[in-house]
Amino acid sequence: MTSHAPRPGFRVPRRIVTGHDEHGTSLIVSDGPVPVTQELPGDGVAFHEIWLTGETPAPIHAGPEDPTAGSVTVPPPTHGTRIRINEFLPGHLDERGLQSPVHRTESIDYGVVLDGEITLILDDSEVTARAGDIVIQRGTDHAWANRGNTTARVAFILVGGEYQDDVLQALPVDVRHGLMRHGPRD
Repeated sequence: MTSHAPRPGFRVPRRIVTGHDEHGTSLIVSDGPVPVTQELPGDGVAFHEIWLTGETPAPIHAGPEDPTAGSVTVPPPTHGTRIRINEFLPGHLDERGLQSPVHRTESIDYGVVLDGEITLILDDSEVTARAGDIVIQRGTDHAWANRGNTTARVAFILVGGEYQDDVLQALPVDVRHGLMRHGPRD
């Protein structure tokens, strides 16, 4: 899972983490490639875990702790946040024209397209987002597809959410059983 020499097409991002010394002076506690990357070569997708918080307000510590150590999971903690960069290589679409499984998480996800273009597929529509575009994903069923000819890089900032009654009443009864709660391939 941890990788610093990605396959061709993938680029592990640099992560700079700040902290404090024993005198309260601000400093850099780590600077280097993100330590946790998971590649799904068959899907042409890589997940680069940047940081996560388990609750809000987020506890701020002084030292070099790394909350990303461990398994890659898609949603953020229930009351927390997660930031990752996903890379989608071109040419890895399934028979339905998708590159990711259709999934739903109980979260608000901000997807900032950094490079290339990525298509967001919903139940009844789709839209292609390009570098500089931002997708606000609000707990809906969705999938992703890179239908272009260059790698699509998207920074995802995921914020734990909670479905409200108006949404729960509109969704199928078994929606909570269909939520993605673990890794990229539950």
